[in-house]
Amino acid sequence: MVKTVLHLENMDTGSLRRLCGADNYVLKQVADYFDVRFLGSPGHWTIEGDRAEEAARVMRRLAVAPGELSRTTVEGMLRDHDEEQERHEIVLHAGRRRVSGKTRNQRRYLEMMAKHTLTLAVGPAGSGKTYLAVASAVAALLQHQVERIMLTRPAVEAGERLGFLPGDMQQKVDPYLRPLFDALADMLGVDRMNALLDAGHIEIAPLAFMRGRTLNDAFIILDEAQNTTREQMKMFLTRLGFGSKMVVTGDVTQIDLPKASASGLSHALQVLDGVQDIAICRLSSRDVVRHRLVESIVRAYEARLEEPRP
Repeated sequence: MVKTVLHLENMDTGSLRRLCGADNYVLKQVADYFDVRFLGSPGHWTIEGDRAEEAARVMRRLAVAPGELSRTTVEGMLRDHDEEQERHEIVLHAGRRRVSGKTRNQRRYLEMMAKHTLTLAVGPAGSGKTYLAVASAVAALLQHQVERIMLTRPAVEAGERLGFLPGDMQQKVDPYLRPLFDALADMLGVDRMNALLDAGHIEIAPLAFMRGRTLNDAFIILDEAQNTTREQMKMFLTRLGFGSKMVVTGDVTQIDLPKASASGLSHALQVLDGVQDIAICRLSSRDVVRHRLVESIVRAYEARLEEPRP
């Protein structure tokens, strides 16, 4: 969870009372809008939540805003903040596609990948976590920010024993990496994608074959990471080399591991929370941009998961 410390110096008691609002309605309005928590005393807060930094920026603006801080004034400040964020949104030139976030969380996800060396993205099917990661990788490759794209995904159904499948290594892992290839083909076209594969600028590697490697100058994507074990996740993360970026995507509600095995993604989300240069993006059903029925399906399953079991 992101934590931001907000100290507002040189504010007297009356100014702090105005900033908080009667019964702290200003704090509550900002906290609800950004889904954060304010901890500490007035003017010396620790703000907790994925959008803590944004909440802190709005509070600083409210502190110097003239006049009374009515609910309408606060709402207007919040809308102005979001409009400003949208004006500065990232647009990726990913081959044949211009890619940008469709939702607020997707825009934050793109920003996180741009600013951090390691980004972990969790969310349901259709929320854009894989497609946007591939778009970021393609844009980085075409702009010569990295020398290659590395794609990997745990082959849970085959127990990582890929030798039982026919064909060469690419053919063996192709069924498991198909969603990544579909995204690449959409952005680059099949011919260009195959040319980059042949030249080694796009590489596929089953997760079991990553051990012992150090990956420099690469954009590395681990998809379906909820199906990694703790040991596999640690092994993968320690492959990070100089000049590289890593993106780990997954859906912790769709773990296919045996019940005796803990998910490496779920564990990593706890262990790496708050570590510098690591970002965690949590997407939800509100970020689903597939057929409208997909969002309804996701919401229905989320509601059932929240129900107490008999």
